[in-house]
Amino acid sequence: MAGTPRRKGWKTLDKDLDRISQVEYATAHVARPLVAPGVALVFMAAAGLIAAVFLDQSPGNLVVVAAAVFGAYMALNIGANDVANNMAPAVGANALSMGGAIVIAAVCESAGALLAGGDVVATISKGIIDPAGIAARTTFIWAMMAALMSAALWINLATWIGAPVSTTHSVVGGVMGAGIAAAGLAAVNWSTMAAIAASWVISPVLGGVIAAAFLAFIKARIIYRDDKIAAARRWVPVLVAVMAGAFAAYLALKGLKRVIHIDVGTSLAIGLAAAVAVYMLARPLIRRQSEGMENRNKSLKTLFSLPLIFSAAMLSFAHGANDVANAVGPLAAIVHAARDGAAAGNVAIPVWVMVIGAFGISFGLFLFGPKLIRMVGSQITRLNPMRAYCVALSAAITVIVASWLGLPVSSTHIAVGAVFGVGFYREWHNERRFRRDNAQRAPKMRVAPEERRRRKLVRRSHFMTIIAAWLVTVPAAALLSGGIFLLLRMITV
Repeated sequence: MAGTPRRKGWKTLDKDLDRISQVEYATAHVARPLVAPGVALVFMAAAGLIAAVFLDQSPGNLVVVAAAVFGAYMALNIGANDVANNMAPAVGANALSMGGAIVIAAVCESAGALLAGGDVVATISKGIIDPAGIAARTTFIWAMMAALMSAALWINLATWIGAPVSTTHSVVGGVMGAGIAAAGLAAVNWSTMAAIAASWVISPVLGGVIAAAFLAFIKARIIYRDDKIAAARRWVPVLVAVMAGAFAAYLALKGLKRVIHIDVGTSLAIGLAAAVAVYMLARPLIRRQSEGMENRNKSLKTLFSLPLIFSAAMLSFAHGANDVANAVGPLAAIVHAARDGAAAGNVAIPVWVMVIGAFGISFGLFLFGPKLIRMVGSQITRLNPMRAYCVALSAAITVIVASWLGLPVSSTHIAVGAVFGVGFYREWHNERRFRRDNAQRAPKMRVAPEERRRRKLVRRSHFMTIIAAWLVTVPAAALLSGGIFLLLRMITV
């Protein structure tokens, strides 16, 4: 009897400890969604400190510090939205895990930005506004600040609703809106804006058509052959060589501008040389890898997985080299105006600005990117390594064709358009085969048209959401930028 109170005391203590444990679990569960925003805020503060270190502490340079914070915010949103398009096909096809994709993208994006990123933003975000039309230094700085803030806010909103949008078009809309608010409609280069508007249609359609064409080729030459492995040994090295040539030409044309200027003809020659070299290496490797494989589609997926991973890595490197400079262009323009006291058409990007852009996109991808990766990779249409390979190959070839034609295109629109192209081609192909098979069945066994319409391979809800986001990106960013500019001017007057 003497031990009874002691046992009751232990039971009471155990109950209290269980309650404390439950409170700790609940606290951790509630705090988990706040970890990513907290890390993002720390990175933005660090960007402001970096800007303060590289600049003297004059009152004018405090604006640059604030711009660096918003530049970091912009880079985080680029990583969360734009970079996801490069890795989504490989993740959706199960060729890469989510963690592996994030690591590869972070390394390749940063390497592309720091090693081969463009060091000049010509005529402030592709010539959208004329700096001479905004003569006042302070007005120009506030206009670029408004463009930076509006583009970042719009991309953040698009990421939240699950819509992949163009970073370049967001910046373009922001610069245009701020330019109109600062100097009127005459400050905008409307011919350039017309070309960008045309790219809204050209980019996704061209990417989708090329991706669908490659998928049709793979189906006809490999998948539907009696001996799939023999067909794969013949054609997979050719497709890998085409990929290598496309990426070599792409990187030579768009990714090495900082190192050397290369015209389209030279880049195509480089691509051809790379294609021949890779074909000579890939042919024996594919033959060795395919030995002992069963004659079925699962074996073909294995052969395409490794090239798909390399293509995703190269897409990320090229994106970092080509698009980060555009994203930090307004920040570079603010730094230039604050230092030299005047706006300029050609703005050199300081190294510390490129570092903010490079590491910002890596943090953004790691913290917020998985949502868009899942959406593009698996929720629009079902991908396997062969279909995803067509998407990646289409992205590289489309950019080369567009550069040769002199058309401004969006890498986001191309990649997502290629995913849609693959999905809609599969719908058309399956419908054609279904009609043929359905016509041969007995009337009682035929499938009704209503049932066929429910068997769509592309989710229409995502299709409409993405198209709507693309159409409103430039005007929404422009309106937001104009409002922010007017608000900044009211505060600072």
